Amino acid sequence: MRLVGLDIGTSSTKGVLVDADAGDVRAVAERSYPLSTPRPGWAEQNPEDWWTAAAAVLDELGPADGIGLSGQMHGLVALDGEDRVVRPAILWNDGRSQPQCDALIEELGLERLVALSGNRPLAGFTAPKLRWMAEHEPELFGRIRRVLLPKDYVRLRLCGEAATDVSDASGTLLLDVGARAWSDELCAALGVDRDWLAPVLESGAVSGHTPAGVPVAAGAGDQAAGAIGMGVLREGGAASVVLGTSGVVFAARDAFAPDAEGRLHAFCHAAPATWHVMGVMLSAAGGLRWLRDATDPSASFAALVDEAAVWAPGVEGLLFAPYLAGERTPYPDAGARGAFVGLGLRHDRGALVRAVLEGVAFGLSDSLDLIAQTGARPATGRLSGGGAESPLWREIVAAVLDLPLERTAVSAGAAYGAALLGGVAAGAFADAAEAIERCVHITDTTEPDPELVARYADIAPRFRALYPALRPLTE
Repeated sequence: MRLVGLDIGTSSTKGVLVDADAGDVRAVAERSYPLSTPRPGWAEQNPEDWWTAAAAVLDELGPADGIGLSGQMHGLVALDGEDRVVRPAILWNDGRSQPQCDALIEELGLERLVALSGNRPLAGFTAPKLRWMAEHEPELFGRIRRVLLPKDYVRLRLCGEAATDVSDASGTLLLDVGARAWSDELCAALGVDRDWLAPVLESGAVSGHTPAGVPVAAGAGDQAAGAIGMGVLREGGAASVVLGTSGVVFAARDAFAPDAEGRLHAFCHAAPATWHVMGVMLSAAGGLRWLRDATDPSASFAALVDEAAVWAPGVEGLLFAPYLAGERTPYPDAGARGAFVGLGLRHDRGALVRAVLEGVAFGLSDSLDLIAQTGARPATGRLSGGGAESPLWREIVAAVLDLPLERTAVSAGAAYGAALLGGVAAGAFADAAEAIERCVHITDTTEPDPELVARYADIAPRFRALYPALRPLTE
């Protein structure tokens, strides 16, 4: 069977064509679109751009037997009674609704919000954006008759059906994540009409059909879909470790188990009766890109890492706080900022690079430690993202996390996981577990070096002292 996965990203829509028998990617297509930043801290897009790109990608990939959808989470797509877009979509990386988040904590209390939604309110989430519209754009807010997430707008255009899935809906702050259903209490607190919200389905369920009769799976948010594509499904098994622009540690859970302080995201996973917890650091490989651009934009990343390899672990006391754009886990602090601490006359650019590699690894370790406090510690990590291409960085992360790091044969991200969910909807697989068993294959493993593990365990307390010491200086 020919399966297609679509990932409606922030900069482009990517599609993959997958052979259900072997799990191989047979074709890839991608179309980009612009991002609008009308004011500092704002991020918007025209939903029509997503549909235009998705239609072009589907056309390039050709006929399919099943389609799955994934995409950027948290975006607000507000539609009127005739399903026309009321205003440009407000995206996950838009920060305008922080005052509304603060007000929600005051009104409902963090404990109650986390118990229901699994999360503390963040400006990136969907519901605070709706409250911002009610306060700042009341006329437009009054026209709303339907609220969708980005991938679900593409579904509406593709099959004429309004639907969402449990994993993507978990990032709205309107879902009772433990019950896997919209929350009347949260909707009432946020002034959201339940009739605006699309039915919530499990990720592999058929949500509609294309005009040609192809079943379309409900799909999943980008992180959940990416985890399916890497075989992350069971508690205590593999975790997803993403070394992209941002860094993510994602672990499956057999029950709803939020962090009481909301330092981790707790969402429904993309398979029935499963959940996941996720730590997010906002600057991972993005930190290395920043250092490259600040020192020599023409330098290759490979050359930078070669310079870093000369330095011993710990870089003679040099530490890097990787909070260049604020932080989420373990510090939900948009005002956090990065720093090099312990600079000496001997340190050169290679030392700075090594400190960045190690600082990001310690940041990921903060997330893993919190995950281990909410349930079983993962046995292995499945590594993805641009940073995963560096053997030195893989070695450092494996040692800091004290976790074997595996890489899979296919690294097509959320689009690949979406295609596997499309296979569930089309009947190619009985469920996500069968899709993973047949299609996800490990190609190599980086084992943690015991000497490095011990060395980084000695350094870790110094790294964890950085944020409390620096925070008063950045307020």
